[in-house]
Amino acid sequence: MKFVSTRGGVEPKSFEDVILTGLAPDGGLFVPETLPRFSEEEIASWSSLSYQQLAFKVMTPFMADFMPLKDLQQLIEKSYGTFRHEEIAPLVNTGGNQWIMELFHGPTLAFKDFALQFLGNLLDYTLSKRQQKVVIMGATSGDTGSAAIEGCRRCENIDIFILHPHERVSDVQRRQMTTVRADNIHNIALQGNFDDCQNLVKASFSDQSFLPDGRQLVAVNSINWARIMAQIVYYFWASLRLGGPQKTVSFSVPTGNFGDIFAGYLASKMGLPIERLVIATNQNDILHRCLSRNDHRTLPLTESLAPSMDIMISSNFERLLFDLYDRDGAVISQLMKDAKAGSMMLSDKALTKARQLFASFRCDDQGMVDVIRNTYENTGYLLDPHTAIGLAAAKECSSGDQIPMITLATAHPAKFPDAVKRAGYPNDPELPEHMADLFEREERFTVLGNNASEVQKFIFGNLSR
Repeated sequence: MKFVSTRGGVEPKSFEDVILTGLAPDGGLFVPETLPRFSEEEIASWSSLSYQQLAFKVMTPFMADFMPLKDLQQLIEKSYGTFRHEEIAPLVNTGGNQWIMELFHGPTLAFKDFALQFLGNLLDYTLSKRQQKVVIMGATSGDTGSAAIEGCRRCENIDIFILHPHERVSDVQRRQMTTVRADNIHNIALQGNFDDCQNLVKASFSDQSFLPDGRQLVAVNSINWARIMAQIVYYFWASLRLGGPQKTVSFSVPTGNFGDIFAGYLASKMGLPIERLVIATNQNDILHRCLSRNDHRTLPLTESLAPSMDIMISSNFERLLFDLYDRDGAVISQLMKDAKAGSMMLSDKALTKARQLFASFRCDDQGMVDVIRNTYENTGYLLDPHTAIGLAAAKECSSGDQIPMITLATAHPAKFPDAVKRAGYPNDPELPEHMADLFEREERFTVLGNNASEVQKFIFGNLSR
């Protein structure tokens, strides 16, 4: 299988090239040249598979020409062997045909573990084979950083530099990154917001001349195709648990950088019957505004109680636009220039195509707090703020009780005690046993200005030799 850039300026690349490149040289994002498509009969035959076995079925078409299938099976088993629930992604009913898919049973209590446990093992496999050292540079709004560190910290051929917005992630999120002691891990607290972190990472990928000869940057953000690929699996998993593919389902997805919900879109394109994908946003609602009224203005970012969604530049939206505009790279290049200038508008045709599958909803802090409180009082189930926004959107955009609506629970509530207590929960939600001493561990991070040369100089000076 080959991969092409959304901006059309790069020759098709192999899977191995793509996972080690991240952002395409023309500034675009890689997507498969063609997608595999599974028949209803084939999907139905997977209903009794374990999560690991299902992952193997879904991923094989993308990777069969990259590694022996036996190695892929072992890599998948190793990646999900770290999860603390036997079903990996269990489903919980919250009333009627509303369901929660819990994606927080991995080592860092967030959905990012599904992709980054896999990506870490995949990079270790690839770099060992190539006898190559690389530099991971990533931006995080809270969860990607800890999941990337946990997934890659044992890789001997990787130096890890993670940028998070200084004082704009929760204490638990920060400590999950900054208390991991390893010589190859470096946490940078950038004096700015997540978009500043992400822009600096993209600029560094575009010009890697600050690195010594023989080193290159590798992406762990969802611009890396392998992350999107790994997340496709749990859409198939949820559908099969609730009667799919004979029964159609819908999903509500707390959305920041658009990677998680784009994986759902790909699952639909690969043959999974999905009625609706709901884009759930907080007050930083650029995607909701774009879909509902074609308003993609970049407004000032506001801090919220759901910090992982405090994003105004949703990188993976470009991947969807590429399909909406019939894979015309030149058009996408111009649209991205318009977006950077703050004035992107979609054509009527593209907007109509998007609305055939996608719906959207905006929920602010107060609405989110109300959902946490009401859900806990009525069911005893405690939500994190991002999942609460997803559940609010699920109820607003549900097409009736006949079709199961599955909200993706993207994080454990213990990661966001401020929001949970604001909703009236009397104590800090309890961290799992393996993290019980998190606030006793020593932190280590470096505060840097929002300046590319300052960050790049820090990276160069802290590379292993």
